Amino acid sequence: MADPKGYLVSVGGAEDKGTDLEKGIIERNKLSFFELGILSNIVHLVKENEHLQPDVLVLTTASTIPDEVFDNYKDAFSKLGCNKISHIRIRTREDASNAAYLEQLRHCDCIMITGGNQLRLTSILGGTEFLDIMKKRYNDEHFVIAGTSAGAMAMSSTMIYEGNAAKASLKGEVKITTGLGLMQNVIIDSHFDKRGRFNRLAQAVAANPGAIGIGLGEDTGVIVTNGIELRAIGSGSVTIVDGKLIDYNNIGDIEFSQPISVENIIVHIMSSGDHYDVATRKFHGHVVLHAEEE
Repeated sequence: MADPKGYLVSVGGAEDKGTDLEKGIIERNKLSFFELGILSNIVHLVKENEHLQPDVLVLTTASTIPDEVFDNYKDAFSKLGCNKISHIRIRTREDASNAAYLEQLRHCDCIMITGGNQLRLTSILGGTEFLDIMKKRYNDEHFVIAGTSAGAMAMSSTMIYEGNAAKASLKGEVKITTGLGLMQNVIIDSHFDKRGRFNRLAQAVAANPGAIGIGLGEDTGVIVTNGIELRAIGSGSVTIVDGKLIDYNNIGDIEFSQPISVENIIVHIMSSGDHYDVATRKFHGHVVLHAEEE
């Protein structure tokens, strides 16, 4: 199968899952972390295809406050010179068959999947024509799919949909299901550093050692090219959890709610400019040259 021609941009996010907290964070933050850097990377990727005026769709399915979330993204994209920004307000599986939405998806340059609840994304979009079109365009064209928080976590074929970080070392406390399948053989987690989610991602990888765990800090993300090549962007860290060489692993033998034991997990920490190849499982650090002090 040929490598995808499009790009994925997965971001650690700063939105919570659908409560007043989500609304409060958006109002205080005004997506400043996007405006200052991450979002500009998305716009730049679109413009590489000579689209000087990108046509951007904002998909708010994951959020419980879709209109307010869209307004903030519209403001942020506008500040970066984008004039055509549309709201794809899919709330039900019936909405995902809306002919107008499908037509917009066929002709846009980029779709931004917002934060909220990733299980809403998969349960509403899974198996729909909307998702089929999105995947086909990603595989066949210079098409950019970006997602933050829940929107990032849903991109993978295997998806964490629930898991209390404080109990994540106990078997069964991390809930996993099928994601949107835009990227294979990875498991993506968001808000990684701030919410202490290492054990959560480690348990997910222990249960699926063939997958690469990608932990995204806030104001941090990865650009994915060719479906396998990651480049870190943003101000924080990206944590890679590789379970291929795991030796002892008791997760298949212990009872639920018992602590897991895993030997020989490989961990990499990436910062802006570092690269990681999912196929070869190789880390390539970005060399930073400092000016000589006077």
